[in-house]
Amino acid sequence: MNLYLIERPEGDGADYDEYDSAVVCANTEDEAKMIHPSGNTWDGKESSYGSWVDADKVRVTLIGTAITSLEAIVCASFNAG
Repeated sequence: MNLYLIERPEGDGADYDEYDSAVVCANTEDEAKMIHPSGNTWDGKESSYGSWVDADKVRVTLIGTAITSLEAIVCASFNAG
């Protein structure tokens, strides 16, 4: 399993009650893009949860490897308002 930093695209800053980033555990970059920072299942579209962006806009950065027993969400950043 890999550790990925998932972020909103540059220039699309998070507003109140939105996520701006998360560290997730996934096998691939494409799998990481489909993880919602809340941990909820979603279809990859912004309208599913207004607190995140479309999966095709998510910036993904490989930051390391993980043991397989980690949950999908390691840490998420939420801007509470």
